[in-house]
Amino acid sequence: MTEQENMELTERIKSVKERVAQAALRAGKKPEDIILVAASKMNDAERVRAAISAGIKVCGENRVQELLEKYEQHAYDGADLQFIGTLQTNKVKYLIGKVSLIQSVGSVHLGEAIAKEAAKHNVRQDILLEVNIGRETAKSGLLIEELDEAIARLSEKPSLHIRGLMAIPPIADEISKNSSYFTEMHQVFVDILTKKYDNVNMDYLSMGMTNDFETAIECGANMVRIGTAIFGARPYQIVSPKT
Repeated sequence: MTEQENMELTERIKSVKERVAQAALRAGKKPEDIILVAASKMNDAERVRAAISAGIKVCGENRVQELLEKYEQHAYDGADLQFIGTLQTNKVKYLIGKVSLIQSVGSVHLGEAIAKEAAKHNVRQDILLEVNIGRETAKSGLLIEELDEAIARLSEKPSLHIRGLMAIPPIADEISKNSSYFTEMHQVFVDILTKKYDNVNMDYLSMGMTNDFETAIECGANMVRIGTAIFGARPYQIVSPKT
């Protein structure tokens, strides 16, 4: 990275932290109550290390192979590491012992696979249950009406610890549309809190990304996953000018 790139990264991180803090205050929360997860997909080890040096405390990766490559390069040293992407059961074994939290557990089957692998390593893996709040057929995640059964089954696994919920709402042109999904997710989160399951702590409600994280915080999120606003546009987000 050039000195200029490093300065720009540092400024973006400062700006995002300020926006998170302001959104938290608007929601009646303390800024430190919101966990900022830097979504580092398609950013190399050098850029991840630079982000950590600039104040990032939690990194989130979407792809197992990319995580493993950067992990071997000590990209995440000094920060907490979480997995936030779609996870196949045959890749679970590569994450146990490396990530503190798997956010994207969208089925009982996946949760059971994580529990089995965690038991082999004699660890208790923290997870979030992913909710398909928009009922999109192309997305993974549990439907709201499936949550109670999923929690009941997975909470019986001593090698799992359910720490909350995660959601990615449908892409919306209007902030108000996302707001309704975020509000609904927060209500689901609160409803589960009142049920007091064993081996379940509703500590984290993870929702909100670059385009909508402030709205998510105002609607009740206490964990946001931000990539572009921190690292800049990824290669596939940059549209070449027409010739």
